Amino acid sequence: TGIKPGDRVVIPFNVACGQCFMCGLGLQSQCETTQNRDQGMGASLFGYTELYGSVPGGQAEYLRVPYADYGPIKVLNTDAPDERYLFLSDILPTAWQAVDYANVPGGGTLAVLGLGPVGQFCARIGRHLGYRVIGVDGVHERRAMAERHGIATLGWGGQCAEDLRAMTGGRGPDAVIDAVGMEAHGSPGAATAQAAVGLLPPPLARAAMKTAGLDRLAALHTAIDAVRRGGTISISGVSGGQADPMPLMTMFDKQIQLRMGQCNVKHWIGDLLPLVEDSADPLGIDDLVTHRAPLAEAPGMY
Repeated sequence: TGIKPGDRVVIPFNVACGQCFMCGLGLQSQCETTQNRDQGMGASLFGYTELYGSVPGGQAEYLRVPYADYGPIKVLNTDAPDERYLFLSDILPTAWQAVDYANVPGGGTLAVLGLGPVGQFCARIGRHLGYRVIGVDGVHERRAMAERHGIATLGWGGQCAEDLRAMTGGRGPDAVIDAVGMEAHGSPGAATAQAAVGLLPPPLARAAMKTAGLDRLAALHTAIDAVRRGGTISISGVSGGQADPMPLMTMFDKQIQLRMGQCNVKHWIGDLLPLVEDSADPLGIDDLVTHRAPLAEAPGMY
């Protein structure tokens, strides 16, 4: 009843009912109606595995939208390019939530580890909110993109935590966002464990990952090392391990706060839609896309 054929809409990546206890708390990613209790996981997601409901359509020509009276975000501006609104489905609210969870004090310093799509928006949102932002990434083009938006940057390397402390009077940033998650490289021990699991037959591999899965955690461990005492680490990058080693003694001693979780897309739309529709483009949304391709070329683009 809220939308009709011909309406231009954005579909959040999580499937939520809008009526349950969790949705009422603004935790749509924990929706009790679509929770995957048989997997011990939260709300269903478009285009994911059985862990999150096996709902098809994350990147598809057509998709079926459960609870369509609640989920879709209606776009009233019919002239703006798709990219201006597309990112409301996932990466822009994910970045907004990550910065909100980082709990940066007024005028404080926020470090963002990983300058992929979410990290880029984290950095720009931090700047928009008046924080000093330092972005960290090993890819020159990503750093250059962030620098266009007034973000100080660092290359990724073994001295990253020391460099961040040096840039913050020896104390470390007030907050660090891990916008990396499952890493492609950087932790040789975890890489060996992942390779070993990959040699197992599929049923055994699935069981091994559920009970002993390891992530490569160089970014997260760097965040723990770099953040100032009493600071906050906000995790937006998704990890998949069940047995990830964490330096709990250090975390306890430094009095670190951790916030994390799948983004509750609908919860943040009221904050974001006015910024997205602002012709001044305060979050630099128009400067994120680097390539355009039809859906048929998606495998090659990946």
